[in-house]
Amino acid sequence: METTPAVDPARYREVIGSFATGVAIVTAHGPDGPAGLTTNAVTSLSLDPLLLIVCFDNGSRTLPIVQSAGRFAVNVLRAGQEDLARVFASKREATEKFDAATHTVAHGVPVLDDALAWIACDLESLTPAGDHTIGIGRVTHLSADDSPGATNDPLLFFRGGFGRLA
Repeated sequence: METTPAVDPARYREVIGSFATGVAIVTAHGPDGPAGLTTNAVTSLSLDPLLLIVCFDNGSRTLPIVQSAGRFAVNVLRAGQEDLARVFASKREATEKFDAATHTVAHGVPVLDDALAWIACDLESLTPAGDHTIGIGRVTHLSADDSPGATNDPLLFFRGGFGRLA
């Protein structure tokens, strides 16, 4: 039997980085207040019922808060919010992260005021998968900023850096 050669994880990361994605901040409300993380591992799963997928690093401090809260929000970032993405990608304490962003609590989840769009979900399931956990959320509420004059271009992530639509 022929075996498949091993793929170098660093090379895999480089190659998969050729797939441009949006950038989002996943938020939840825990006993000590809001928590959140930056991710680009978000995708729509189903229209009937309305479901989406978020992948959480197993070492994330936000993952147990989402699990305990049973709900979360996906806040889609707009072009120009690179600094905010970096703050929520850092290992700073949750209170420090939220010092960088104003938010409201809507439908039991922290929603970032300047997000391009947000989607609130009830947690349906968590499934371990390698060094991440796949979260499936049932969409309960959502909104998008369609106001005239607003920057309505999404923040993108491509080949290890942030980008914008041309």
